[in-house]
Amino acid sequence: MQIDNKFWFVLYTKPQQELKVAERLEKIGLESYCPYKEELRQWSDRKKKVIVPLLKSYVFVRLDDRDRSKVFEITGVVRYLFWLGKPAIASDKEIATLKESLSLPYLAISVENLITGQRLVIPSGPFKDKEGIVTKINKKYVTVVIKQLGFFVTLEY
Repeated sequence: MQIDNKFWFVLYTKPQQELKVAERLEKIGLESYCPYKEELRQWSDRKKKVIVPLLKSYVFVRLDDRDRSKVFEITGVVRYLFWLGKPAIASDKEIATLKESLSLPYLAISVENLITGQRLVIPSGPFKDKEGIVTKINKKYVTVVIKQLGFFVTLEY
């Protein structure tokens, strides 16, 4: 029985090179993942759907520790992300959860009656059923602090 010694490492890329780096990694046989979303962008003469990376300048790559130097063959890779003096690693479960949460449909959030300081249970998406406190409301976004997770989430409506 062979044990899989591959880990998901976090790569730091040149700006706006995330999707290209992920594609190039796949071409040389390395498993990669770059979470993204589609956005509708407005230009003066047209509207267009574009793919935007969720984590700017970051790509996940799954490989064996001894093969880490292979990524530097790819144009656009800057370095590995380090945490406490060691390369940052994401677990298979974390990557699977991220992929799954991004595949879930998002429901619209009604902000007609929301006020700053109000408790809100997030109805859909990756933070579904998490409770937070509304800290900011503007024309397109609601910012909610989720104490369970220790960070702010900005919800688009």
